[in-house]
Amino acid sequence: MQDFNNIKIIGIDHGYGNIKTANTVTPTGVFVSDTEPTFDGNILFYNDKYYRFGEGHKSFISDKTEDEDFYAATLMSIARELSRENITEANVHIAAGLPLTWVSAQKENFRNYLLRNENVVFVYNKQTYVIHITSCSIHPQGYAAVVDRLREMSGVNMVADIGNGTINIMYITDRKPVESKCYTEKMGVNQCMINAQNAVMNSFGAKIDSSIIERFFRYGKADISERYRDCIVSEIKKYTECVLEILEKYEYNSDLMKLYITGGGANIMRNFADMDKSRVVFVDDICAAAKGYEIIAAQVFRRRAS
Repeated sequence: MQDFNNIKIIGIDHGYGNIKTANTVTPTGVFVSDTEPTFDGNILFYNDKYYRFGEGHKSFISDKTEDEDFYAATLMSIARELSRENITEANVHIAAGLPLTWVSAQKENFRNYLLRNENVVFVYNKQTYVIHITSCSIHPQGYAAVVDRLREMSGVNMVADIGNGTINIMYITDRKPVESKCYTEKMGVNQCMINAQNAVMNSFGAKIDSSIIERFFRYGKADISERYRDCIVSEIKKYTECVLEILEKYEYNSDLMKLYITGGGANIMRNFADMDKSRVVFVDDICAAAKGYEIIAAQVFRRRAS
């Protein structure tokens, strides 16, 4: 969260697996109820409904404005950031993002979706928040995650932002994004999750909890028997091969460019991909895009004020 003239700039990365702010990560799975949930934790009360966040992940939808989930998750994310500084009322600028090739077509609709209420009162974890949403900016995913690294990006660089739903690819040449070379592929980490779960079911007739596979994604290992481990690792390696094929389709050449891999898939590629990693930068910070949105929005505010 950044401050500018009594406005809190809050970056929010609306991922399909997790919704991130500069300092928080919450799985996007949401359970909606008309009655208060039995157990406490990550509960938003808004518009006469209770939203419990953090159990599982949201299914992929190409238009994030199709339902109320991402709006409710936005309010939850704002509250989580403000609560870190014991703030319950604030003027807020929302800095958000969309996949690279969707920005121009969807940004106005997404901005209007997030700006639907100028003044919002809601309860999060039994604390009332009064939020005045003053403005909203929409930025390209991928670029935002490396905006703080532009100084080091001389020559030709490829950025691959591997999220839960999509892979966003862009070129940055001599520190400047190349708008004509931005691509989006629906081959996110969730596809790897589905493939691994199906492989376990087909091989052993067993249903494996997604949290076990997520441990492989993050740490490269999990406390399970060797036969299950080998089955899962085999599927993860197949996924990394698909990712590399996608990068090569867009002319990735490790001899001619440096590769920056961001998003939830960065650890997967680091741990399992068969590739030359000497010229690859793995951006481990899952909140990098949210932080980047804040940086870009703050720069715009300062330019306008100068």
